[in-house]
Amino acid sequence: MNMKTVRARLEAQNPGEASRGRVDFGVLDATTDADIALQQSADDAIAMQDAARFSRRVRQRLGLTQMEFSQRIDVPIETIRNWEQGKRCPTGAAKALLKVLDKAPEAALLALS
Repeated sequence: MNMKTVRARLEAQNPGEASRGRVDFGVLDATTDADIALQQSADDAIAMQDAARFSRRVRQRLGLTQMEFSQRIDVPIETIRNWEQGKRCPTGAAKALLKVLDKAPEAALLALS
């Protein structure tokens, strides 16, 4: 990700103008609830794909098949498939376990055996 530095200078003569920023209020007012819902579902789809890539990457880094991975972490194979296909997103303890497996795989696998 590239981050851009933006510099702004406040004019003492017209301080109220600075508070408006770069918001296009015409576009904002024209945005409907349907537009917002559409954007939310697009954002959710991206998040699901990110979670799918993450769970697949963790499993592959461990060098395990889906079946082996499901047995090691005691999760049904269908759940693993759903995570990796982006149909479901790991939550709660499963999400925490994937993070631990990603950061400290040897310790996590030792604790699970």
